[in-house]
Amino acid sequence: MILDNSKKFNCEVDLSPDDFKPVTKEVQQSLITMGENTSYWKDAWRRLKENKIAMIALVAIILIIGFAFIGPFLSPYTYDQQIRGHENLFPCMEHPFGTDKLGRDLLVRTMVGARISLLIGIGSAVIVLVIGSIYGAISGLAGGKIDTVMMRIVEIIYSLPDMLVIILLRIVLHEPLTKAFDSGKAFGVLQTLGPGIIAMFIVYGLLYWVGMARIVRGQVLQLKEMEYISAARALGANNKRLIYKHLLPNCVGQLVVTTMLQIPSAIFTEAFLSFLGIGVSKPLASLGSLASDALSGISSYPYRLMFPAVAISIIILAFNLFGDGLRDALDPRLKR
Repeated sequence: MILDNSKKFNCEVDLSPDDFKPVTKEVQQSLITMGENTSYWKDAWRRLKENKIAMIALVAIILIIGFAFIGPFLSPYTYDQQIRGHENLFPCMEHPFGTDKLGRDLLVRTMVGARISLLIGIGSAVIVLVIGSIYGAISGLAGGKIDTVMMRIVEIIYSLPDMLVIILLRIVLHEPLTKAFDSGKAFGVLQTLGPGIIAMFIVYGLLYWVGMARIVRGQVLQLKEMEYISAARALGANNKRLIYKHLLPNCVGQLVVTTMLQIPSAIFTEAFLSFLGIGVSKPLASLGSLASDALSGISSYPYRLMFPAVAISIIILAFNLFGDGLRDALDPRLKR
């Protein structure tokens, strides 16, 4: 290829003194493109709204909460009310879910059962969040031998068969808790829930925080090497302030997602234990106990099993789908 240097390009530009005058403010504003001021939570909410499945699950959760906590007040019956002559009624206008063998309205009992499941799920998730986040943050921040010992304790608890330990602890705790309730030491909402639910909360506080502790420890091990942690130490911040002001707030995304996914796990465990007869105390209704009571007449009255089973499925599915959507929305690595 031969280059022809004889050709010259004319790059002359005609300029005038007017071209060097300062531009007006209107022209400056037209050339500046201002980006929308956003935050971590605003950006996460935007991405969550784009997830249609997660938003449908959120709507379902809101409807379930209204069904469980508002519905019983709108019903003309109570969950333990026995209506003579209404035993084993099929679904009708007066009893949309039918009645059981004692003449109790299954609609209001399903509402109360959903309320119990939500209370246990949310309460257990809060217990797991508090214990697991504090334990994991202390372990990750301390490091060294302290971290090794604390993690060995976590591994021992994690290796135990959960369901077997839950059943054993539930049986062991039942008698002392029953005596405490009978003596009048329990009051208010605790008296309503009964010893079975309190024992379940104690079991979750003893066993189910280990997964949360592992997650928080892993996050803290990464965060404590950051420059702002070194700066906080140089300014005299103690370990307590580092955990509550710097480390845990920066783990909030993982904490929220793990807590949300813990709720359906706790609901399923409660339903399983109530199905076995070691959950809620009668006459209090639970979705698991309703399903257990329906087994005796499943061939003649299948609706008695269908409604609580569908309710459990919808609740667990909604929380799982919403938890997956939260995980996608709060993960900074998924930002576009």
